[in-house]
Amino acid sequence: MESSRTKVVIIGAGPAGLLLGQLLQKCGIDHVILELRSAEYVLSRVRAGVLEQPTMAALREAGVATRMDREGLPMTGFDLMWEDRRAHINFSLAGKCVMVYGQTRITEDLMQARQATGGITHYETTNVQPHDFDTEQPWVSYEKDGRQFRIDCDFIAGCDGHHGVSHKSVPKDRIKTYDFAFPFGWLAILADVPPVSEQVAWINHPDGFVMCSLRSKTRSRYYFQVPVDEDIKAWDADRFWGEYRRRLPTSLAERLVTGPALEMSFTPLRSTVNTPMRFGRMFLAGDAAHIVPPTGAKGLNMAIADARRLFEGLKQFYHGGGGHMEQLDSYSDDALARVWKAVRFSWWMTNLSHRLSDNPFNRQMQLAELEYISGSVAAQTTIAENFCGLD
Repeated sequence: MESSRTKVVIIGAGPAGLLLGQLLQKCGIDHVILELRSAEYVLSRVRAGVLEQPTMAALREAGVATRMDREGLPMTGFDLMWEDRRAHINFSLAGKCVMVYGQTRITEDLMQARQATGGITHYETTNVQPHDFDTEQPWVSYEKDGRQFRIDCDFIAGCDGHHGVSHKSVPKDRIKTYDFAFPFGWLAILADVPPVSEQVAWINHPDGFVMCSLRSKTRSRYYFQVPVDEDIKAWDADRFWGEYRRRLPTSLAERLVTGPALEMSFTPLRSTVNTPMRFGRMFLAGDAAHIVPPTGAKGLNMAIADARRLFEGLKQFYHGGGGHMEQLDSYSDDALARVWKAVRFSWWMTNLSHRLSDNPFNRQMQLAELEYISGSVAAQTTIAENFCGLD
């Protein structure tokens, strides 16, 4: 087994791992990123695209915001729609704004910056395993190209997602998982067509949720609700467009432009939180610690916030003098205080906008809630505050 040493080993090259790596790189803290997939595969994953202000600030701090600031689309609010009615949620009520900029572009920006600064990332690694993270001498083993490697380190950052090895390496009696799976998911299409609406819209339809989203002025991403056991292979672009148009309010259906699918995908909706987010000298960040339905646009922003918080703790340890651990010691509690609020908002938005069951009582409660929101500035302010991200 070939051995080496670094200060921080980051497992996972998604947004959380790449951002943490870029911040560490700028700060001169040695580290290595290990990723199961190829760089091409990581870049092929189409994900979220709504950025909160702290996320934008973190990308600027990492020096990877030039294209975001040039091409990102400011989002000043969104529409809640139902039965040809509309409630506009204006973010100015919260004194904030967000930006539409795709996660794939963020990943690409981070990868390019990492390559330019000489950061070390090992892609297509297998059998990655963290060891001895309860001691002051943790290490990580992995295989690549048929060879075995060992990296000794001071800390391990588990940024390898819900299916990754980091949280699975923790003894079951030391980690508690809170999990709730909705009985439905989102069927999505990505297409080079102009957005049907200048405002992103969440639409409550009797037959299931519909969403109008955009990635640019010429690229749109649309979703609608289907049962979690839906046969996705039965859907093609033509069938998608037909059902999507049927569920749209008339005012939007008349403006819908269709086109070939660049990508079609299915996302099951679930909420999962692993607690705590620290185990000795291993820290969980991003989807390794929590996943949420995309209804509240929180997943990417939560991952970036985790990475930013963890970086501050590592910077204090290495550059604060004396190896101080205060911020690392409080990382899990601080992160979870924010995480649970974001999970709550995503859960609430999902319950408000989706067909929950065949029970008509649920539908009437949703309509009553939507009517209340449409006439209450206080309710709209609460939604704006949560959507834009709580401090």
